[in-house]
Amino acid sequence: MFDKILIANRGEIALRVVRAAREMGIATVAVHSTADSDAMHVRMADESICIGPPPSTESYLKIPAIISACEITGAQAIHPGYGFLSENANFVQIVEDHGLTFIGPTAEHIRLMGDKITAKETMKALGVPCVPGSDGGVPDVETARRLGGEIGYPVIIKATAGGGGRGMKVAQTEADIERAFQTARAEAKAAFGNDEVYIEKYLTTPRHIEVQVFGDGKGQAVHLAERDCSLQRRHQKVLEEAPGPVITPEERARIGKVCADAVARINYIGAGTIEFLYENGEFFFIEMNTRLQVEHPVTEAIFGVDLVREQIRVAAGEPLSFGQDDLVLNGHAIEVRINAEKLPNFSPCPGDISHFHAPGGLGVRMDSALYDGYRIPPYYDSLIGKLIVHGRDRPEALARLNRALGELIVDGVDTTVPLFHALLQEPDVLNGTYNIHWLEKWLEDNLGA
Repeated sequence: MFDKILIANRGEIALRVVRAAREMGIATVAVHSTADSDAMHVRMADESICIGPPPSTESYLKIPAIISACEITGAQAIHPGYGFLSENANFVQIVEDHGLTFIGPTAEHIRLMGDKITAKETMKALGVPCVPGSDGGVPDVETARRLGGEIGYPVIIKATAGGGGRGMKVAQTEADIERAFQTARAEAKAAFGNDEVYIEKYLTTPRHIEVQVFGDGKGQAVHLAERDCSLQRRHQKVLEEAPGPVITPEERARIGKVCADAVARINYIGAGTIEFLYENGEFFFIEMNTRLQVEHPVTEAIFGVDLVREQIRVAAGEPLSFGQDDLVLNGHAIEVRINAEKLPNFSPCPGDISHFHAPGGLGVRMDSALYDGYRIPPYYDSLIGKLIVHGRDRPEALARLNRALGELIVDGVDTTVPLFHALLQEPDVLNGTYNIHWLEKWLEDNLGA
């Protein structure tokens, strides 16, 4: 087992890793920018080292500085959290070339799943159901038009190197195909430096269902059921719950086994999430995230496991501490993402926290790096906390969420807490009868956003 690990991230996820490591008796090193000198993860880690000025390109994304921090402190491994360098295959290779351990998948697997076309081809070969679409990149409008007719409208054109909703355009009819194709290519080029796009069937009322998998890198893997992440704004998740409210036990077992078998066959190591669109009882693969997810706590809640601890264990060469038969689903969990944003436009709202009070009680967890007097810097993502609740069933979890939101106090900045108070009054949310388009329509109708 490692004696010391470095955490190449910030905020609540960095603090999350510090806590897991401390329970394992492992010392931690926090890296930080000058803007994060007083951050909670810096205060809580055993050691800290400044790696650059506020812009992430000059600090948290600066690979030489992170490697140097390991050499200076004697850290043997690096946990990337999520975001930043967590899915950067070149970074993983550099880490390994310096005799360090990356707590996550191999560079090969990150590359394999980082390109959406290659990922789809790989998953299809492994028996994972995929959305009907092009076999590879689409070179021109004429090809896109022909494929649209073969697949059947509506279709969606996506950047092969895409993410975060960029480089994605829907063509409802053949008349829309040229505009959608050209716009998607332009956005992809600007955002990712790669204008290759592909085309898929566009599902009209799907849910976003993702399956948590975990592999030991030696041909063994398990699944930890699914999460429903359908409440989204501009392809960004807002609320996540596990298990999915519309997924049957039979469907859960079937798609879970397919996913676990797939990652086992490629000797995948660590945590991963296989994401699907789900409609009319069918699952369609869209991508795999080769890292820990923001919403991992809901899975931890219903299975009583520590996924970060497990990441560290398998990275150190130890076996999984549980098998598939040990994973018994218990109750229901919901997470809401608390952002420092001003409604109704969701504009970032950095500033000073004059008072912070985290809710508590049975079945309530608050993952946040806030504290009284903390200054939220303007340079990074606006996520400031995750409120997670667990109950014996979904109604109890919803009641607990409503109660916990009422206890949460974040004074000094605007947050998205009022959004969740409003959503918990909506029958569709209470009944779980929503899809990936529901929230955007609700925001438009109720907030004009």
